[in-house]
Amino acid sequence: MSCILGIVTVFCAPLPAEAKASKAAANTKPVTDGTSDPAIPYAVTLTPTKQADLDAAIAASSQLKSLQTSHTVGAYALAGRIRSDYDRVNSALESQGYYAGSVKISVKAGARTVDGRDPSLPDILKALGKNQKVAITISATIGPRFSLGNVALTTPPQEAPAASVAAPAPTTPTVSAMSQPALKAPVVKTSAAKTSASGTPDQKTASPTPATTTVAATSEQAIAQAQPVTLLPEERKAFGLTSGQPAVAADVLAAQNSLLNQLQEEGYATASVSTPLAYLKPQTHTLDIVFRVNRGPKVVIGPISMTGLVHTRQRYLMNRLELKEGELYRPSRIEAARQDLASTGVFASVQVRNAPPIITLPPSRTLMPGILQAMPIEFGFKEAKRRTLSAEIGYSTDLGGRVGVSWTHHNLLGNAEQLRLTALITGLGGSAQQGLGYDVYADFMKPDFLSKGQNLSVRLEGIRQLLYSYHQTAIIGRAGLNRHVGKYWNISGGVMGEQEQIQQFGDTRSYFIIAAPLNATFDNTQLSNPIDPATHGVRASFSVTPSESLESGSSFFTLLSAQVSTYFDLKHLGISRPGRSVIAVRGIVGSVQGASTYQIPPDQRLYAGGPATVRGFRYQGVGPQYGKTKYGIGGTSMDAGSVEFRQRLPMNLGFAGFVDAGQVGTGSRPGQGTLRVGYGGGVRYFTPIGPIRVDVALPMNRPAYGDKWELYFGLGETF
Repeated sequence: MSCILGIVTVFCAPLPAEAKASKAAANTKPVTDGTSDPAIPYAVTLTPTKQADLDAAIAASSQLKSLQTSHTVGAYALAGRIRSDYDRVNSALESQGYYAGSVKISVKAGARTVDGRDPSLPDILKALGKNQKVAITISATIGPRFSLGNVALTTPPQEAPAASVAAPAPTTPTVSAMSQPALKAPVVKTSAAKTSASGTPDQKTASPTPATTTVAATSEQAIAQAQPVTLLPEERKAFGLTSGQPAVAADVLAAQNSLLNQLQEEGYATASVSTPLAYLKPQTHTLDIVFRVNRGPKVVIGPISMTGLVHTRQRYLMNRLELKEGELYRPSRIEAARQDLASTGVFASVQVRNAPPIITLPPSRTLMPGILQAMPIEFGFKEAKRRTLSAEIGYSTDLGGRVGVSWTHHNLLGNAEQLRLTALITGLGGSAQQGLGYDVYADFMKPDFLSKGQNLSVRLEGIRQLLYSYHQTAIIGRAGLNRHVGKYWNISGGVMGEQEQIQQFGDTRSYFIIAAPLNATFDNTQLSNPIDPATHGVRASFSVTPSESLESGSSFFTLLSAQVSTYFDLKHLGISRPGRSVIAVRGIVGSVQGASTYQIPPDQRLYAGGPATVRGFRYQGVGPQYGKTKYGIGGTSMDAGSVEFRQRLPMNLGFAGFVDAGQVGTGSRPGQGTLRVGYGGGVRYFTPIGPIRVDVALPMNRPAYGDKWELYFGLGETF
């Protein structure tokens, strides 16, 4: 139918939580600090440093900026907020490598402008008149940008191991404590060369260090505490840090996590890479970094256990699981296995974790010669609701209204089998309909039938439709296998039997049809939700259906069809942001081989018209017509094409404009018949489940008794 209805020094992050607060500020009602001190409104101006990344870090770190509209406070609280912004903004400078920078905050209260650290600031603010606004200006002098000096990796000191990032569970992203604003990084930043005014060395501590950890005063001392660690080429590539590059905290943190991930991918399940020790050297404008690295033992996958299963059979999941006991421990393989189990559709959540302690396997159970130590793995499941009820509603001017309900059991026999029962009422009005119809069917799907990734599907369907082209009452049975091939291909094959009675132009006939459809589809648009609009890639489908029509004269024929659509994002031309402006193109071709038009049943013939082929013409309204009427005869060849421009707008809105063209002929070669062209446009409203689409289309060369316009309403794009 037409519608199927900062980083802070070395190294803390520049307070991303405050950045989130600023995003929410516009939609949050202002509140006070809860005291009797009257709230003082203020406006903050950030003086640009002419460096976009640094300006963004300063804006994200400033509490004055993020809370100016959402949380107004009194004089003393505001003065405290101003003082705290010195450290926050300075942390943002250091996160980008500017360790010699300075921060200035000036406050204009009435006719006076004072420094943010002025002791009399609270009294000045308190003396302001009611609703008198304060202007605050934050300026930063950045100074020279520091670069990395000596970058060293050593084993942990034996007497007091450095704080380290523990190996996480395979599904948990590796994040160092330094990147979490709520935590203080257990690192010490020292300056061996920096001298205070009194002439004594000035050692500056970035954050508290546990009392049990001995922190070296210089990088040379830190290196001398342990043995050096030599990285393999792949480990060095993952680590990525080199002397001379800018001392950006995010890069240092990323190197820590990347190295840990690489070590774990090599089988070191308990590997750790410490939070880096950082040593500032102002005289050379460099920062020395020392990491403590502990590989631990190389292990394989140990015994695999599963918890939380209620209705699902563990044997089915173990047979599906590609992860095998004895293979090399690799978090990427473990995560891929978790995602695969989650894709069965019967679980609300699937988690996986290491289940220490490490055990020793007998040689016969390891797949990696020489590696006997193994890390047990545990999968935890939470099953989803087994039964769901859904409704369907849609409307178009040619096919009219369509309403129905579906009941689905998602885990019928404990092996993720799916049973779906659907009942629809069709033909509620519409220019291509002559009365009410129905479509009732039962779908059964058994996954991993005979082989992993191969599904068995069975459908039994009863259908009645009173179209202007023909009236049909039929019972249809289908069974087939569906299999994924590679990353983008899907192939299917099966058998179909159909017993039907068709009335066309006053002539009623019965047909029994047997067919063996073969299909192949390709899709590299990489969308997790098929309803979401594609912005790149190609979709293609090809089918060959040998068929034999019995009763009312026997005939053998083969239906051939192909459809290809592609999507081009105008961002590649530099005229649009990614995903905002897209050109979509579709081409369709079909042919019937081995029989003429009247030798095959009317429902097996080719038609065009409607959103699946040519918009602006009613369903089955393109092609040979019976005399000068609106009754479509159908044909044995068809081709159609569409070009559509799609534009996203603010506030989840969008629009589209399109041109379609197509024709249906009585020969088996496409490209015959009268070419019909339709055009139109529509609006889109984007929801979490996909865009709601409303299109209006008009025919450019309307046939006799053709509709003057068509309206289509549905969920998702037409193609």
